[in-house]
Amino acid sequence: MGNIQKRPDGRWRARYRDPSGRERAKHFDRKIDATRWLAQVEIAKSRGEWIDPNLGKITVRVWAETWLGGLAHLKPSTRERYEVAVRCHVLPTWENVPLSRITHGDVVTWVQRLADRQLAPATIRYAHRVFSLMLDLAVKDGRLPSNPASGIRLPRVVRSELRFLTVEEVNRLAEACGSYRLLVLVLAYTGLRWGELAALRVRRVDLARRRILVVEATAEVAGKLVVGTPKNHQRRSVPVPRFLLGQLAEHIAGRGPDDLVFTAPGGGFLRNTNFRHRFFGPATIAVGLVGLTPHDLRHTAASLAVAAGGNVKAVQRMLGHASAAMTLDVYAGLFGDDLDTLADQLDEMHRAGTADSVRTDQGNEGPEEEDPGTETGADLR
Repeated sequence: MGNIQKRPDGRWRARYRDPSGRERAKHFDRKIDATRWLAQVEIAKSRGEWIDPNLGKITVRVWAETWLGGLAHLKPSTRERYEVAVRCHVLPTWENVPLSRITHGDVVTWVQRLADRQLAPATIRYAHRVFSLMLDLAVKDGRLPSNPASGIRLPRVVRSELRFLTVEEVNRLAEACGSYRLLVLVLAYTGLRWGELAALRVRRVDLARRRILVVEATAEVAGKLVVGTPKNHQRRSVPVPRFLLGQLAEHIAGRGPDDLVFTAPGGGFLRNTNFRHRFFGPATIAVGLVGLTPHDLRHTAASLAVAAGGNVKAVQRMLGHASAAMTLDVYAGLFGDDLDTLADQLDEMHRAGTADSVRTDQGNEGPEEEDPGTETGADLR
């Protein structure tokens, strides 16, 4: 147990031994403050929640370097986004603040300041997530008793309306893209992400099985193109419509198995920004689809798949979503026909049940009159 003693200078010293047996002390002007503090320390020790106060003195800037250094398991593009969030949104406020000095109220104020700067809700939520992940590690490392960034109310993200093209619009756009006509059709009918398409190699196109195997993806990190695994590190097999098979076969004829299926005009990997500037953007203007992006063709693939009768699970597998719930969250509006079918089935059930009820009522209009010649119970007594 700890103890409290009055010092010659009139202050009060509270002393205790930490779980390792080391003596620690803190001085107070009032005995009541020393008593309360020591009681809190003893309670934390008894619950196994005691934190070495020296560990929490590390600043957010130093801790951010430690945290970022432990993200080797993430894709390079994800690490870069984390680094940008730390540099642009976390450090300007928290750089020189010790971990132990961060309070829940301070984090609430920080989030509000980000909102006052007119940052998009998604940006604010991402900055908060990164900061919270940093503090989660501090808790696991025994530097904080709990995460002060937990339980913060964040601005809601209003999902922008997705853009879906019709078959006719896809065809017009593809023709307007000239030599990249087939690329547009593949995006619109398979739902590949841009990075997956740019990294696609000939040996991943299985014409016999009508499948594209997604194994790699490109991403731009700090201005450099990096080839890695697809999103969520998940390989998947994507179905290819029959009308594309002949075109793909002709397109890759004579190429080696490791050659890229789609390349930049001068060879090598296609970059999204260059493609949009030189080919896709002008094509969208020419056909009256201004503002469309290559990623909108992924949404179009989802809408065409649903319109063709694809169920949620099939669309999820095609797009490479982590779960069917995610597919529904993004494309719930596309599955409206299922709800109409369900309503029609319930209507049919109701009408069938009502008809049965009417027939039963008509067959039992009243009790039969007793035949005078029939023996009754009284006659048999």
